[in-house]
Amino acid sequence: METVRVARAAFPKGSLAIRIRDELGVLFTDDQFADLFAVRGKPAWSPGRLALVLVLQFVEGLTDRQAAEAVRARIDFKYALGLELGDPGFDFSVLSEFRDRLVEADAGRRVLDAVLVAARDKGLLKTAGRARTDSTHVLSAARELCFLELVAETLRAALNALAQAAPEWLAEVAEPDWFRHYASRAEDSRFPKARARREEVGLRIGRDGMRLLEAVLAPEAPPGLRALAGVETLRQVWVQQFHVLGGEVRRRDPKDRPPGATRLVTPYDVAARGSVKRDIMWDGYKVHATETCEPDTPNLVTNMATTVATVPDNVMAGAIHDQLAARDCLPDEHWVDAGYPTAAQIVAARTDHGVDLQGPIADNTAASAGGPYGQDAFTIDWEREHVTCPNGATSTQWHHRHSQHNLPVIRVRFSPADCRPCPHLRECVNSPRAERRELNLRRRDEYEAVHAARAEQRTDAWKDRYKIRAGVEGTISQGVGRCGLRRSRYQGLAKTSLQHQLTGAAINLARIDAHLTDTPRARTRTSHFAALRPAEQQPDGAK
Repeated sequence: METVRVARAAFPKGSLAIRIRDELGVLFTDDQFADLFAVRGKPAWSPGRLALVLVLQFVEGLTDRQAAEAVRARIDFKYALGLELGDPGFDFSVLSEFRDRLVEADAGRRVLDAVLVAARDKGLLKTAGRARTDSTHVLSAARELCFLELVAETLRAALNALAQAAPEWLAEVAEPDWFRHYASRAEDSRFPKARARREEVGLRIGRDGMRLLEAVLAPEAPPGLRALAGVETLRQVWVQQFHVLGGEVRRRDPKDRPPGATRLVTPYDVAARGSVKRDIMWDGYKVHATETCEPDTPNLVTNMATTVATVPDNVMAGAIHDQLAARDCLPDEHWVDAGYPTAAQIVAARTDHGVDLQGPIADNTAASAGGPYGQDAFTIDWEREHVTCPNGATSTQWHHRHSQHNLPVIRVRFSPADCRPCPHLRECVNSPRAERRELNLRRRDEYEAVHAARAEQRTDAWKDRYKIRAGVEGTISQGVGRCGLRRSRYQGLAKTSLQHQLTGAAINLARIDAHLTDTPRARTRTSHFAALRPAEQQPDGAK
């Protein structure tokens, strides 16, 4: 084949695309994506090759136009794709259409899975052992909006949607001022700086939106208008931001607005949510990256889980383990940071998947946790279902209940007859009026798992083993620098999830190539001054 001869001559030392083709062979076949295309009609450009183009696009950080041009003009791309030198490639819009097909069929995982299968066949993937996971924030493709921009853009988007669906009807309904206020983007407007004037503008926009919604919902309105996506977004935003009191439109009090998990932050990405993590505030999503961490093989990304920004890390361990199990990538030990492990997650990981979930367990922060009468000072008899206090009194009640978060707990109570005459009652209970001690216990398996984990994590041996988790932060950094991990290229959770599957596949190809060329892994950067820090002042995990 002429392409092979020219590629060998042009790249005597090879390139990433050439080495990946030589080592892993054909990564993607048309049969893997056959269900995405109709049987009849004009034949599509090879979906297997398009999948490889998408991954190489993320490896090199190319736009759709640049990726299509690389297929047409670059010899190493033609070599990796198995194309003739004279192959003209395809129009760049084909990549967008192919991504839409992947999203509709929820087929993004197939791309990452195919890379993992090829790596396993070549002995480059070792899943039985250790893995580590960390999460990071992902900004929405739509820019962050203030309140005035949010409501103004939401109303403008609804007007544009109605102008396409029913232009004659909207021309009759629209008030003259609407063309002046909403014909152009909100960012081009000059909103007043004074707080009172800004509130007046917000209420004016609120009244205009209410009038439009009333017109759309009126019996004489054309059918189907209320089903438009822009109109539904307008309705949701107005329900969340405004209400009618005494016939007047008013902005909702902050305490009367819905929580962040349901509150829309932009009309152009309705799945994005606003969230806060320490000193970082963002609108968008969150991604959890899981990778292997064995010394004799490349550290390959085995899972990318994308959620909205408000989903906490402590509910994700189970979902990640389910996804790893589906692709036969479960580790023996799973190392995470303090945001992931809870008593329930540790037990579920061990029971459901045989995985040892390792991460710092938060200390018991209850006021009665420490001291001579803390919970650990009580003796629990699980078989007889009673608890003995440090002074020898035995509990009289043992009930299975649910906490305020609907988690199963065991509520233990002592008799006031035993506690009231005790000279240590005030030291034992928190409330100055309480006449007996009460305990809330986890289920036995969770209670014992947490106590065992806390005891182990106090040892120097565990602290030394925990250092392995820090390496996943380098993966996050590589994803950010190479593939733009922290900013979504597309709108919506489904497309952002596809972006992260492609990012994981791209990182894997880059790491496999580094392994083949014996490229050493980068060392942790430490400034000259930080290197002088005494050992006792080293941050946790670095000692």
